[in-house]
Amino acid sequence: QVQLVESGGGLVQAGESLKLSCSASGNIFGPNTMAWYRQAPGHQRELVASITSSSITAYADSVKGRFTISRDNRKNTVYLQMNSLKPEDTAVYYCNLRGAKTYWGQGTQVTVSS
Repeated sequence: QVQLVESGGGLVQAGESLKLSCSASGNIFGPNTMAWYRQAPGHQRELVASITSSSITAYADSVKGRFTISRDNRKNTVYLQMNSLKPEDTAVYYCNLRGAKTYWGQGTQVTVSS
């Protein structure tokens, strides 16, 4: 079993930055992709950014140029640096690990005030 624990959410003003972290523990073997998703009230969960074991990244168009995903494979940790935050970035952010199985974290709230 794999556990994912997110941290780093909070309340910020528009234009400010936040950095999310997600630490994975448990039986993690083989190549995998770690990702951040988000879900705002009344909206479907959407992919924000992903990164493979070999650090190939992908981003949603809405966050390109503002968010950066990275990972430390030795620590089994993935990060999401969020700059120039906008009110529309307000959501619960979920960490995801997809390998032989898929796992989700419990989510961390990010609120951006205008």
